[in-house]
Amino acid sequence: MKRPILALALILMTAPVCAADTTMATGDLGLVVERTTGSLLAVDRSEHAAIGRIEGLGDLSHASITYSPDERFAYVFGRDGGLTKVNMLSQAIVKRVLQAGNSIGGAISDDGKLIAVSNYEPGGVRVFDADTLEMVADIPLNAKTIGLVDLPRRRFAWATWDSGEAWMADFSGPEMVLTKLGDVGKNPYDAVLTDDGRTFLIGLFGEKGVTAIDLWADKPEPVRFLKDYGKDQEDLPVYKMPHLQGWAFTGDQFVLPAVGQHELLWVDRRSLTETARTKTHGQPVFIIAQPGSPYVWVNFATPLNDTVQVVDSRNHQVVKTLTPGEGVLHMEFAPRGAEVWISVRDADKVKVFDSFDYHLIAEIAAQSPSGIFFTSRAHRIGL
Repeated sequence: MKRPILALALILMTAPVCAADTTMATGDLGLVVERTTGSLLAVDRSEHAAIGRIEGLGDLSHASITYSPDERFAYVFGRDGGLTKVNMLSQAIVKRVLQAGNSIGGAISDDGKLIAVSNYEPGGVRVFDADTLEMVADIPLNAKTIGLVDLPRRRFAWATWDSGEAWMADFSGPEMVLTKLGDVGKNPYDAVLTDDGRTFLIGLFGEKGVTAIDLWADKPEPVRFLKDYGKDQEDLPVYKMPHLQGWAFTGDQFVLPAVGQHELLWVDRRSLTETARTKTHGQPVFIIAQPGSPYVWVNFATPLNDTVQVVDSRNHQVVKTLTPGEGVLHMEFAPRGAEVWISVRDADKVKVFDSFDYHLIAEIAAQSPSGIFFTSRAHRIGL
């Protein structure tokens, strides 16, 4: 009776040991920009841990990142005009090109085939093959370009600082089609696409107001709104321009930074009329909606950049003020909103907070961290 059991035991003891599954998934990975060292810190969101560092990316003092649809590759846009393709699995640079002298961001087409880069020097937009980083289009326009976003059907839109215009390039056909969307106002400083892909919003620095372009219209045309905000107030110094890709869209509202004022502007997203204002700790830089909630989170320009405030979109009141430390530069939510990652440059840390009860979950060492970019961005329009 004991022999079969003994035989089974001997078989199990002599059977080859299967190798552990070392396959890495990308769904909970991300990159943190280390701005002063030209490096990226690879992080695992689920483990709240750094898992590697990628070096040699040049000037990352104003850097942004987008991802391929399969989350395997990151495309990094550096201030020095560098466009770098990074493999998220090997945590290594695949290819790097210096495509301009001064770059301000970029975007990936909805099919993941094209990478567009917005340039200050020499200006214009350059478009590259996402696989090889070979240039496929050069659109000079003789102007600095800002607010470059991806649109459905292999299209991109942007605005020009010098000429105050908005443009769209369509790559859906055999030849690129370039269309001027209109004159938008003096010195647009940034732009953003709404979460439904409908409205291209452009903030103005040279004059008061914001311009909206309805891209669902048969003939999109610029519409100015908020032309009078702040006209009866003396503007405060602007130490850092707000980033409109942090504008929050919550319910039926836009939440916008009041340039030159310490407040938020709440706007009805259909009528484009101002509905409320919220006094804030300082000059807002990023305003980011917490997924699955009525709250938006705001950080601020120097010298008041040690603070983050949480605002309820239902009553426009500040409900929580946090002080993570000097040099809060960016915030990134977990895709379902359960936690928020905050870069604290002067502490050389990324701090992770529970976004509902605000307790500190984890701290991750990083070298002068700024932008935080999770791979979940691969599946969001306008990023």
